[in-house]
Amino acid sequence: MYTTKEEWLDMIRGEYLHNFIKRGGAAVKFCVPVEDLDHNQLLMLLRKTSEEENYIFTSVDAVSTKIHMIDKLFHEVARQIDWDDLSHAFIKKIFSQNGYQLPKQHEDFNLQNIAEINKREEMFLRKELRSCLEKEIFHDFEMSQEFRIAMIRLCLNQLDTAGPSVFLSNAVKEWLRGELRLISTLKEALIFQKIARHNARHMLFSLAHWLRVNGKSGLVLVLDITRYLISTRSKNPDDGFFYSAPAVLDAYELLRQFIDGTDEMEGLFVIVLASKDFLNDDKRGLRGYDALKLRIWDEVRDRQRQNPLASLVRLSNRGAD
Repeated sequence: MYTTKEEWLDMIRGEYLHNFIKRGGAAVKFCVPVEDLDHNQLLMLLRKTSEEENYIFTSVDAVSTKIHMIDKLFHEVARQIDWDDLSHAFIKKIFSQNGYQLPKQHEDFNLQNIAEINKREEMFLRKELRSCLEKEIFHDFEMSQEFRIAMIRLCLNQLDTAGPSVFLSNAVKEWLRGELRLISTLKEALIFQKIARHNARHMLFSLAHWLRVNGKSGLVLVLDITRYLISTRSKNPDDGFFYSAPAVLDAYELLRQFIDGTDEMEGLFVIVLASKDFLNDDKRGLRGYDALKLRIWDEVRDRQRQNPLASLVRLSNRGAD
């Protein structure tokens, strides 16, 4: 009683990506390949499907990222986002909506040239732009305050391509990626704390909303938790992280929080990939954490055919058996 990857991907596209998530919904799905299905191949198919539906696709593997720590998870997602492209698209939209002509060449896109083309004083145009950013970003309370401030700073940098603005913009991107050493660097940008476990979840939800503001359908986030199910530490230090039993429970609690927080999400689709041990291992598998199991386990199911819309789907090359 399995679902083929083709059938499941068609369902994901038709029922979620093309419709529900695109309209502002959110969902969390668990996918367990019960045969030796290549996770990388599945990731490629998910990426292709997501990008065809105009989503930003991100994937995080527990081999290299501590998924049970939400701040580490967000930082890894942030490294896969083109922040400059998003802020550039937003600034172009703001000017276009207000009837301004824009330079045809990307390298000519700065406030001085825009003011000259539209016969405006740069000083007054800058003031007008700041008012627009206040209205469109700072008053958009679907995003956390720190995220809003960061996006305003990145947007302003699109028009000032030299000097202190570039320095602050780079610092903001380092802050988003978890690479900033001193938070005091962002004092001028009115950001006073690092992204940590207490605010990273809201930052992730804010990112999904920001993508939709910029014309994207939303964010697809694939979490590969297979490494959490490995019970023996590798002797090779280059093999990636090994997780203790408490860390496994923390990961399951984080996933449980994602499920319970779908009402707070907008345009966010989380897909969790795991190995067969997720279903069978009594110590590290799903059975060890009832709070998650009770939310995704299909207690009542057809003997011949699996429901591809279920929260937990078992994938096979053979389909129903």
